[in-house]
Amino acid sequence: MALDRRISQGAGVSAEESPVEHEDRWILNLRSMSVTKISVDFQLVLALDSDWEVVLEAPVNLSHGTAHTNPSVLLNPESQDVAAALALFGAKVLSAVAFKSGTLRLVFDTGHHLTCSSDPSFEAWQVTGPTGWRFASLPGGDIAVWSGSGASES
Repeated sequence: MALDRRISQGAGVSAEESPVEHEDRWILNLRSMSVTKISVDFQLVLALDSDWEVVLEAPVNLSHGTAHTNPSVLLNPESQDVAAALALFGAKVLSAVAFKSGTLRLVFDTGHHLTCSSDPSFEAWQVTGPTGWRFASLPGGDIAVWSGSGASES
């Protein structure tokens, strides 16, 4: 299953901006980028503007609004139970954070929140971008980060 739409990158973030490291997290430079393609096999893949891609392999929590009024839906890429993710098609990223504990959190302009925690046995998610940027959750919690200039484990 795949949805594809080309969206003007005029309002998107420049691929030249680099993610910003903080003590406990990385702020990814995905703000204002739209989900232009969603694909599913044994992974859930969100393609974004400017050649960024979010690949989710572990179960993912997708919520809308506050947790008190709308409980989250569990998306399971391995069994291809991800239909609720179609609501993200065309959505713009408001915030993208890769926590050094291994959790990825994306917030969209539609009010959706996507959270993928680390897995004890395998890489739960990865985010890749232009110029060699790559973030990956490591088994058991932690992340690895590669930039165009090489790798560094956080």
